[in-house]
Amino acid sequence: MFAPRVAVASLSGESDAAWADAAAPHAGAAFLGGVALDEPAQAAARDLVARGRSEFLADDPVGFVAAQLDSLDEFGGEDRFVAVNVRATSPDPIRAVAAVCADRGAGVEINAHCRQDELCAVGCGETLLRDSDRLAAYVAAAAESGASVGAKVRAEIDGVDHPNLAATLADAGADWLHVDAMDSEAVIADVAAAAPDLFLVANNGVRGRETATEYLDYGADAVSVGRPSDNPRVLRRVRTAVDDWFAGREDAAESGDESEVSA
Repeated sequence: MFAPRVAVASLSGESDAAWADAAAPHAGAAFLGGVALDEPAQAAARDLVARGRSEFLADDPVGFVAAQLDSLDEFGGEDRFVAVNVRATSPDPIRAVAAVCADRGAGVEINAHCRQDELCAVGCGETLLRDSDRLAAYVAAAAESGASVGAKVRAEIDGVDHPNLAATLADAGADWLHVDAMDSEAVIADVAAAAPDLFLVANNGVRGRETATEYLDYGADAVSVGRPSDNPRVLRRVRTAVDDWFAGREDAAESGDESEVSA
């Protein structure tokens, strides 16, 4: 889906085109956003700003997404990938932004991750994890455009069966799943087994070799860096660890060591 297998993850109010371009020497994917698309989601974002959080606030959110994608400079090339993390309370604005993304070869990532009270109160963020039918409908709506579609989800949510959710989203048309594993890193293995056709991006605490290798060993296809995504030293460490891990797999395959390749 992208190379190198390192992504930089969306950070509300911070992850724009300039941020993505700055990470380009070290990352193969960038998730811009999150962007509130409709009035309820925007109202929640305004409330968050009022209490000191960073958010993207735009009179025309879909136009904002188009402008951000159009202004990307360094983050290009056929092996690289850009998606926009979005929040909405109905499928229609997701269809609209997906069309914009499809026209520019970008993807759409449905935000089922944010846990702020303001967002959850209007039905955005992690509330979607407990409403898998609605989340699947959002994925299907985005997929109608022809854009690549994924979702970002959070582990350690009571009552949520993440492997089953992953399979449901794959059936709805998702191409990838971006999993914030929290302190339950082994959930990556369960999700990978349940939905083998999804490209699986593992997130949370990725800072260097130990964390990156752990997620890849569990079956992640790539890892993403969140808070330190503007720190070139961290990105360089993660990139080196990921490149080394995949090189080791290739060496094992060439040498015929089946146990190492399948581990």
